Amino acid sequence: MSITYTLFVILGFVAVVLLLEGGFVLWNDNKSPEVKRIEMRLRAISAGREDQADANLLKERVLSRTPALHRLLLQLPRVHTVDRLLIQSGTGLSMAHLMAICGLFALGGLLLGFILGWPLWVILLVVALMTELPVFFLRWKAGKRLHVIESQLPDAMDLIGRALRAGHSFPSALSMVGNEAQDPIAGEFKTTFDEISFGISNEQALNNLAVRVPSPDLRYFVMAVIIQRETGGNLSELLGKLSALMRERFKLMGKVRVLAAEGKLSAWILTLLPFLVAFAINVMNPKYLTPLFTEPMGIRLVIGAVIMMAIGVFSMWRIIEIRV
Repeated sequence: MSITYTLFVILGFVAVVLLLEGGFVLWNDNKSPEVKRIEMRLRAISAGREDQADANLLKERVLSRTPALHRLLLQLPRVHTVDRLLIQSGTGLSMAHLMAICGLFALGGLLLGFILGWPLWVILLVVALMTELPVFFLRWKAGKRLHVIESQLPDAMDLIGRALRAGHSFPSALSMVGNEAQDPIAGEFKTTFDEISFGISNEQALNNLAVRVPSPDLRYFVMAVIIQRETGGNLSELLGKLSALMRERFKLMGKVRVLAAEGKLSAWILTLLPFLVAFAINVMNPKYLTPLFTEPMGIRLVIGAVIMMAIGVFSMWRIIEIRV
């Protein structure tokens, strides 16, 4: 075996080892679970801040890792509101990912419209709806997550009250909720504890929590803690009474949902029935409804029917929407 071949084998082995080591270091610095966990917590902290001097660095991690794309996204109106919606939904997406998904949905609607030969106004309407579809999904996810947090909040307040009675400080009680409770409320309280540990005041950290979780019950909790810290009093007893009040409100809300279920079902039936009947007629006799979309009088009737249906749907949903 020649010396050249031996050196080639040794250098090749070293090169492969260095390549693997470099790939592992790159993955560990960008894609490892620990890095993702820290990024999620930093993004959650940045979502609760609005006018602080150190918020720019955190928001840069939220919008995009590409500086040019980050600067472009900052020019969009209400971008931080949408970014806060991403945090509230708990999906882990960034603004860049959301914009890419909306673009793909819009492109899909555009291609579908051209393939099926729809009119231009129909294509534009479909593209607009497809673009908003991911945002609607995020709002649904945020609402569902918010409902879970509200159901977990009384138990979290009881845990804080027990920790205070046992002699723990208020930040330690928040840390106990973050470590012992279930997600998603555990992550929110852990983020609040991290903010306090980073040097933010308790009042500001609690206000950030109320911004990230737009729940009236959580705002009551935040206001109770802030007022107690300013005026004094037994915080554990106050939190116990507040959690009992929330549980009673949930019971009343459950009874209201049961009583309003029939009205909601009727509203859904009356809303969907005209469209289902029109679809069935169009399947059985496609030419039967053609005058409604080709004749001037038919178009006026359709527009009038849609306006009256919109008024009726709005009225029905306002009647059955009962706030407790």
